[in-house]
Amino acid sequence: MSKADRPSDTSFRKTWDRAEYAQKAAERESRIKEEGKARAEAKAAGRKYYPRASTPPDAKETVSRAARLDVSANVGKTMLVPAGASTGKRGRGAGFYCQDCDLTFKDNLQFVDHLNSKQHLSNTGQSGEVKRATLEEVQERLDWLVQKKREEAEAAEKVVDLEERLEKRGEELEREREEKRRKRREKRRKTEGGVGVKEEVVEGNGIIC
Repeated sequence: MSKADRPSDTSFRKTWDRAEYAQKAAERESRIKEEGKARAEAKAAGRKYYPRASTPPDAKETVSRAARLDVSANVGKTMLVPAGASTGKRGRGAGFYCQDCDLTFKDNLQFVDHLNSKQHLSNTGQSGEVKRATLEEVQERLDWLVQKKREEAEAAEKVVDLEERLEKRGEELEREREEKRRKRREKRRKTEGGVGVKEEVVEGNGIIC
């Protein structure tokens, strides 16, 4: 056994990778410099600086909801909840339930605030950051809005045309009713006494209608 391979009284101690910890120290100094720069910018803008928590690498950017939030879906409905199913807001109870966070809210305003909170965004895998739109995306959005407005105008014109047709049809029906009333009045004037029924007198003073 060589002298280098012989165990010493300090061989049980943990050894450290100097290059690895030098890199960690450099990264820490870089974070401190970035935080100091952010603090200075916030102070210059008259804002208070809040340090951000670390974002998971697989977190996706926050996007707007694709569908309208229907908070009146359970109005008039009866919900059966086991006793002790929820403690405070924790657990599924009677009210607005968030499956991602396992929380129940009695008020729809609290539920909407929770959906926009950092806790819910973190549990749903969102970073809370909104993607900055590019020039091409803005142009596409404007073109879509123009097309949508044009389609709404065309739909409104169709509705107006339908209303005009219904109005003309109503006028025609009114003219037809007025013509029928006029003919009935003329028929009454032609009959004797204006009763609308012609009387015929026969022998024996009998009246045949």
